[in-house]
Amino acid sequence: MQGVSRESFRAAADRLDSYATSAPAADIATTGDELLSVADVLRRQPRLRRALSDPGRSGQDRAELIRSLLTGKVGDETLELASTLAGGGWSAASELLDATERLGVEALLASADRADDLSDVEDELFRFGQVVDGSPELSGALSDVVAPPAQRAELVKALLDGKAKPVTLRLVEVALGGFGGRSFQSALSRMVEMSAERRDRQVAYVTVAAPLSDDEERRLGTKLSQLYGRDVSVKQTVDPQVLGGMSVLVGSDLYDGTVLRRLNDTRKALSQR
Repeated sequence: MQGVSRESFRAAADRLDSYATSAPAADIATTGDELLSVADVLRRQPRLRRALSDPGRSGQDRAELIRSLLTGKVGDETLELASTLAGGGWSAASELLDATERLGVEALLASADRADDLSDVEDELFRFGQVVDGSPELSGALSDVVAPPAQRAELVKALLDGKAKPVTLRLVEVALGGFGGRSFQSALSRMVEMSAERRDRQVAYVTVAAPLSDDEERRLGTKLSQLYGRDVSVKQTVDPQVLGGMSVLVGSDLYDGTVLRRLNDTRKALSQR
């Protein structure tokens, strides 16, 4: 997001955080679903999207427009959050859409946090992403944009219903729709990171040839936390092809100490002689 759009989103996100400190988890989840429904309307109606982000109209005028459309159709908190978004400044109409969708996801994560389920949701999203990665057939079925979204959502429900938190299932459905214009797998990864951020943690993606023990994972997490000055959530992927060692990706920082990388470096050096 551009600067002005980022400030407008932050104002709505701060309001959501204030609301989520005392509201019941179920109510916050309902707010999240309603915000995602508003985002769907904005996606389908570009003229409305442009009207609600038009810098030639006052913020009050734009807020009143969204109120006139949503009053009686969504809850009071959703109405206030949508009005806060519409009343802000936006660099582009697409950024208002992205912000509305993101706020809906943040509300779902806040509901999981309120229910003390956020850590589970974060792990479930990551593990499901690994399952999809490990199955080309499943990955193809869920990433097939030609297939109706409802059909792909039914597949996800069959896989996760009763095995994951309701918020996890809902977030996976949002990822299927291309959250923020991302691919399905990229959307899942972003949601994992947003879950960690809400817990004031940073995600470390660790790839190893054989699973780390609980103690090894704990020690690695402690070292990374000391390095980055905040708690780190370690997400472990086992890939025998790396042969040994590990690679660690934290944000844009990659530490690759795998045997495979060393072999590739050796081959490259020998080929240049």
